[in-house]
Amino acid sequence: MRSTPGTGTAEAAAANEQPPAKNGPLLGIGAAAARAGVSERALRYYQQIGLITPCACSPGGTRRYSEDDLTRVARIRQLQALLGFNLDEIAVILRSEDRMAQIKRSYHHEHTSDAERRELVRESLQLQHDLRATVQAKRRAIEGFLADLDARIARWGDLLAQMTAPVR
Repeated sequence: MRSTPGTGTAEAAAANEQPPAKNGPLLGIGAAAARAGVSERALRYYQQIGLITPCACSPGGTRRYSEDDLTRVARIRQLQALLGFNLDEIAVILRSEDRMAQIKRSYHHEHTSDAERRELVRESLQLQHDLRATVQAKRRAIEGFLADLDARIARWGDLLAQMTAPVR
């Protein structure tokens, strides 16, 4: 994740006033929320809990969002809707994905030694195992819920069969 705007350093302040040219036009919170399919309140909350940091702020403190920011919001929504993760679980996943992106950049850096690369690969492998365990736990919970639903369906089906069976 990017550092939080307004950290007090001159570099952070300067970075927040200049929109990155490669990301295209920056959007205010209303336009960003509309494009991302979430409320402005959700964007503010995502920022508050550290899931997203707007790429820039105007000198007056207005949040500005880039395409990368919107992609991150889409990832948050995907993890919520597709896999049913809560925001705490999503924070763990995003931190792991962010770290893996850092590892990839470091691995490919020309000044990274072979020993450093081995350590980066070990760390990435551990992150992948941790993420798999997180998904596996969610899967077990869903399978348990499905088993409970199947049992209830069977009970209601039996009751209906008893009620509609011919009386002898």
